[in-house]
Amino acid sequence: MRGGSLDRTIRGPFPTGGAHAFYTRPMRREVVISGVGAVSAAGVGAQAAWEALESGGPAIRPLTLFDPSGFATRLAGEIPELKARDFVPKSYRKATKIMARDSEIAVIAAQLALADAGLASRGSGETASSATPEGTPAIVPDRTGCQIGAGLLSAEINELTAALATSTDDAGVFSLRKWGGEAGDGAMGNLPPLWMLKYLPNMLACHVTIIHGTEGPSNTITCAESSGILSLGEASRVIERGDADVCFAGGCESKLNPLGIARLTFAKRLAPTGEATDPAAFAMPYDPSSTGGLPGEGGAILMVESGESARARDPEKIYAEIAGFGAGHSPMPHFPGVLDPEATGDFVDTGLRRAVRAALDDAGVSPDEIDAIVPGALGVPVADLGERNALHEVFGERLGTIETITVAPALGASSAGHGALLVATAALAIRHQRLPARLHAGTPCGILAGARAAGDAPLHNVLVCTPSLGGQVGALVLRRAGG
Repeated sequence: MRGGSLDRTIRGPFPTGGAHAFYTRPMRREVVISGVGAVSAAGVGAQAAWEALESGGPAIRPLTLFDPSGFATRLAGEIPELKARDFVPKSYRKATKIMARDSEIAVIAAQLALADAGLASRGSGETASSATPEGTPAIVPDRTGCQIGAGLLSAEINELTAALATSTDDAGVFSLRKWGGEAGDGAMGNLPPLWMLKYLPNMLACHVTIIHGTEGPSNTITCAESSGILSLGEASRVIERGDADVCFAGGCESKLNPLGIARLTFAKRLAPTGEATDPAAFAMPYDPSSTGGLPGEGGAILMVESGESARARDPEKIYAEIAGFGAGHSPMPHFPGVLDPEATGDFVDTGLRRAVRAALDDAGVSPDEIDAIVPGALGVPVADLGERNALHEVFGERLGTIETITVAPALGASSAGHGALLVATAALAIRHQRLPARLHAGTPCGILAGARAAGDAPLHNVLVCTPSLGGQVGALVLRRAGG
C-alpha cells in the first residue's frame, strides 16, 4: 500500500475553534510506534528509563565525564556506561573509534529499537550485546527510512588543543596563517584524521543507515529540544505518503562536555548547582522560583511503522498510534532564555500553541479528549512560562486537572534527545496504562505538575510537546493502539 486518496468525514469539534462542524481530509495510512530504544542517565534501554521514572528517584548526579569545577552547574544526567561497539556487528567496530558520543548514543538506541520491534537488518546479527533470533523478519532496505534529530556536536577539547597549541605566532597570539600554513603544513593538520566526519550533525543518521542498510528517505533535523518530535513527525509523513513502510526516528545528543555546558550557561538555561549533590532542589517545572534546568545526555530512537505492516507481523508489538502531528516556531523577540530572559507573566509561546492545535486538528480530537500531557517541562523559568501559557490557551481551566508527565527533573534535559525521550515515555505510559512518578520540590503554577507517586491511569490520547532553545516547536498526539 502506498498511501490513500479516499476521503473521510469527521465530526468536530475543531480543537482551534470549539464549534461542532464537519470537515473532510484524505484517508491516511495508519502510522504506529512498534519499537522503542532509549539511552539515558538511568542506563541503556527503555526499561531502565521507565523504571527510573516509575521509582521517582532522579538519575542525576555529579558530573564525571570532565572536571566541571569551573562551571556553576555540576550536576547532570550522565549515562553510566556507553559502549557502542557492543551494539554493532564485528565488521563495524573499528568505526566506533571515530564516533562522537552523540553518534554512539544513536547507534545503541537504534539497535535497541529494531530488536524491540521484532525486526532484523544486515547490522543486527550477532553483536556483543545480543543475538537476533533466527527467523526474525528483516527490513526491506528501500522501504526503510531514517529521520534523526541531532544537536551541535561539540569537539573534544584535547583534539582541538593539539592543533591550536601549534597555531600561535611569536607573540603567542592565534594566527590564521599558522593555522592554515602553506602547502598543507599548517597547524590544522594536527587534527585527527576524519576529524570533520566525527562532528557533523548528520553523522548520527549516517551511522544508523550504514549499519542497518536503509535506503529510504533519510534526514537530520537540528532544532534543539524539539528535534526528536519533529523527526518523528517527518517519519510519520514519509510513511503516510507511501515512501516507506518503516523508519528509524527520534533524536539523541550529549551536552556533557565543556563546550556544551558553556553554551547552555551563556543561554541562561542551567541552574547553578555549585557543590550540591541532591538534584531535588533544581529543575522545578512551572515554578517561578526554579533557578534553571539540569543538563543531560541521551535520547531515543523509535521504530515508526505503517499500521498494516506492524499488525501483520505482531499486533502486540504496537505501543501507540501517531495520530496527529503539528509544528510551529516562536517569534524571535521571545527567544526563550536568551532575548527575553525577564519575560512577564503574560508571555505566551505562540509557536507551541500553534503546534499543539495543529496536532489536535491532525488527530481529529478536541482538547477535552486529551488524557495526559508530556510537555517539555525543562525547569527553565522563561521556557516553562511560555509553554504553560500556551497550553492554557488551548486547554483553558482544564489544564489544571490534566495529568502531566515530566522527564527532565529525573533524567536531565538532553537537548536534541529530549523530545524523543518524551515521546518514548508517552508510548511506554500508554503501553502500561500508567503514569510514572513526578518529581517536584517546589510549587508549580497553573499546571498540574507537582510531586506525585506512580499510578495506573486510563490513557487513550496523550499529547507530547516541547519548546526549544531556538524557538522551533513540535507536538504529537499518541493514541492507544486499536482505539
